[in-house]
Amino acid sequence: MANREGSEDAEPVIPFSATDRQPETGPQEDDVVPAGERAGIRRGIYLLPNMVTTGALFSGFYAIIAAMTDRHESAAIAIVIAGFLDALDGRIARMTNTQSEFGVQYDSLSDLVAFGVAPAVLMFSFSLSDLGKFGWTIAFIYMACAALRLARFNTRPDNAVFTGLASPAAAGTSATCVWVWVDNGLYSGMEMALPMAVMTVVLALLMVSNIRYFSPKQIDLKGRVSFFSMLIVIVLFAFIFTYPPGLLLVIGILYTASGPIDAVRRRYRRQDDTLQDL
Repeated sequence: MANREGSEDAEPVIPFSATDRQPETGPQEDDVVPAGERAGIRRGIYLLPNMVTTGALFSGFYAIIAAMTDRHESAAIAIVIAGFLDALDGRIARMTNTQSEFGVQYDSLSDLVAFGVAPAVLMFSFSLSDLGKFGWTIAFIYMACAALRLARFNTRPDNAVFTGLASPAAAGTSATCVWVWVDNGLYSGMEMALPMAVMTVVLALLMVSNIRYFSPKQIDLKGRVSFFSMLIVIVLFAFIFTYPPGLLLVIGILYTASGPIDAVRRRYRRQDDTLQDL
């Protein structure tokens, strides 16, 4: 009787259904972010550096339009402006901590237009068109070398030196050469087509070469400099405002030549070291 009464007083056992089970771990419904919101987060971009990159892209596009309508001086100036904007966007991104993979890829595409397509179109419209098929072939070689240079830059780690002439430097040198030529009232013809063709080919080959060049990234804008260095900067700015195309062309030529000169110097130094070891 005791056992029977105890069994009658006990609470009935309710079987546990599989549908009532709750997962021990895993995200709850309220914690899941909708796919549209995740995509929106991923598509977000930093405004300031990409605005500067867009400015460089527009300058390159304008240079192409100006070159196609025989406004060569305007096209050259637009390429130079694109070079200055390209130098700013990366520094702005680093200073404001707004670097992103999107910005890197966008900057590379902008560089291809401003420093690959625009200089090639400018050189062809200005002088290479006088050479016929040979002229546009040279213009295409320049554009292709600029694209290869940018692709190699994107796939290599960030180094203190450039491998090959940077595409903005090559574009700036060719653009300022046209700028000086037009600014002095001179116009291109067959006598100018061959020198321009040689310069275009040399710049194209230097971009895809293994020659090392000084990188502006080595310049520490936050660090201290000597009084003499500051004086040089002031003098350079004074000359730039006095005759911008002339000084920019000189700077471009000196920088372009610095790579091969340094390569020859290092080669002779290695030969001297080898002879001393013998």
